[in-house]
Amino acid sequence: QVQLVESGGGLVQPGGSLRLSCAASGIIFSIYLMGWYRQAPGKQRELVAQITSSGIIDYADSVKGRFTISRDNNKNTMYLQMNSLKPEDTAVYYCNAWQRSEDYWGQGTQVTVSS
Repeated sequence: QVQLVESGGGLVQPGGSLRLSCAASGIIFSIYLMGWYRQAPGKQRELVAQITSSGIIDYADSVKGRFTISRDNNKNTMYLQMNSLKPEDTAVYYCNAWQRSEDYWGQGTQVTVSS
C-alpha cells in the first residue's frame, strides 16, 4: 500500500518560512520523480518544484529563489523549504511521486500566508 503523507503546513505571516515534509512508504522512493504541487481556491493545481531520482531540480518561476526542494532517499522523505512567503503562496500543497505509469498523491497540507 502506497502512502504519501505531507506535514508542516500552517499559518504564517508574509515574509515568514515553513518547511514541508512528505514521507513515502510502499514504494522504492529513490527511483521516483518527486514533486510538490499546490492548488489555491478556484485555481488549477500547479507544479511548484520537482526533483528527479538523480537530483535534477526544477522550480516554477513564481517560487525560484524562495523555495528549496530536497530529498533524503535514506529516510524516504522529500522536503520543501519555503522562505519569504507571500499571500499568493496560500494553497493546499500536495506531494506527488511519479515513475512511468505509476502516479501517487498525498492528501495535502494547507499553507496560509496572512497577517
